Formats: sequence, structure tokens, C-alpha cells
Amino acid sequence: MCQLLGMNCNTPTDIVFSFEGFRRRGGLTDHHADGFGIGFFEGRGVRLFHDDKPSAHSPVADLIRAYQIKSENVIAHIRKATQGQTSLANTHPFMREMWGEYWLFAHNGHLKNFFPEIGQYYHAVGNTDSERAFCYMLEQLRTRFPERPDTDALFEAVKELTKEIREYGLFNFMMSNGDYLFAHASTLLHYIVRKAPFGEAHLLDDDVSIDFAAVTTPNDKVAVIATLPLTANEQWSQLAVDELVMFYQGDIVRRDRPEPPVYMGTEEGLEIARAVGVSV
Repeated sequence: MCQLLGMNCNTPTDIVFSFEGFRRRGGLTDHHADGFGIGFFEGRGVRLFHDDKPSAHSPVADLIRAYQIKSENVIAHIRKATQGQTSLANTHPFMREMWGEYWLFAHNGHLKNFFPEIGQYYHAVGNTDSERAFCYMLEQLRTRFPERPDTDALFEAVKELTKEIREYGLFNFMMSNGDYLFAHASTLLHYIVRKAPFGEAHLLDDDVSIDFAAVTTPNDKVAVIATLPLTANEQWSQLAVDELVMFYQGDIVRRDRPEPPVYMGTEEGLEIARAVGVSV
């Protein structure tokens, strides 16, 4: 199953620590070896890096580590191909323009027989269900709203589209326009919000620790979202099955969670993925 990583902050922050653990899952501590990508919002612009090689051994990933880019919103993805061949065109995150701003999207799961009509504005370049879903969502949003709507209307529209698309299968995804970051769980998605008082964190996938108190200010707030927790000594929270949240400046500001909430164990989530044909 592909791996997702996101970050939403109230101040430009580097993701090097989390990315170092995350990238090792692409061919070293796990076998997601069909490429990776990461996108950083910087103001109205985006730095976007893709490679169709395993992230654990990729020179592109080495460049990202050396760059130490700071951003308020980041989306990264390690691919284990289910639909579509291994190629740069099929590598997440995908990027499109809407309402005069860039949007990034990455998906983990499997949408069976999801072939919506080709839209007027957005066409898939590759042949993944993920890119088709992204294009469909943007097409519907742009058709409904000629200009970017207010936050509540945007969240409600994304919620409706998410419910529609997840009827086709597993739809864990992240999507961001550089201000907000949407995250939805069909199975497994975890998050942590780091804020003062900051402490030390130790990666699960590498023998590396960091003292966040030494590299932050008391006003910093950083939300990190990942398919599975990245650190061993911090308390991560889990999104419920079919829960959609919107992060803004390091906080969850909107959420749609079924009641009563259902939380899925790691092995259960992987077994469900296998059952619908997802490579895990």
C-alpha cells in the first residue's frame, strides 16, 4: 500500500526529519519501490520533485534532504503501484491550477472501475485511478464555484465529492492549495500536532532523534500527517474510517467524522487493502 506524508504549519518549517524516516519506507524498511514525489508550497509557488526510483536510494531524495526547504504545506507520496505502470506521469503528488492557485493531491488505495467522463478543464496525464479522482474533484469544484468559495462551502463540497468517490473503493488522500490541507481516511491515516512545550522525537525507521525545542519558537504549531506513525516516542492520533479533516496553520479547523467512529488496526487495514487488490 502506498504511503502518504503531509505537513501543515503556521510558519514555514522544514520536513527533513519526518521525510528521512518516510523515505526509508520506499525500498529499505518497507517495499514501496515504484517511485516517490514531494511538493512544497512557497507563497503562491510550488517546488515539486518526482522520481520513478525507490525513495530510499534516490538522488532526488538526497537533494531534498540537502535543500532543507521550508514550507507551510507539504504533501509527499511513496508509490506501490496498483493501477498504472511505474513512470513519472503516474507519480504523486499531482498538481493542477484552480482559481488562480496551485493544488496538490496524493492518494493511497484503489478505486475500482472509476472512469468518470472526461471534463472540460482537467484531464489525466497518466493512467492511475488517483489522478482521475483528482481531476474529477477539481472539475466538479470549478464547475460549481467560478471563484474560490469561503471555507465552509469549500469543505462541504469536498466532503460531498469524497463520499461519492469512496463508493468505488479505498480513498485515503491528501489535498492542499497551500493554505488548507484536506486529509481523508478510508483505512489508515495518522497525525500529530507539535506545539509548545516541544520535546524530543525518535524515528521508527531510523536511529535518529531531534529535540524540537532547539529548532522551534514557542509560537510554532506543526501538524504532520502520515499513513503510519513516523516516531516511536510520541502520541499520534488516528483518523476514523471515512473521516475527512481540514488542517489550517497546524490545527484541524473542520472535520466530518461518522458516529460512532471506527478505528482500524494496522494489520486489518493492510488485509482490507490486499482484499481489493492493492499492492502492500
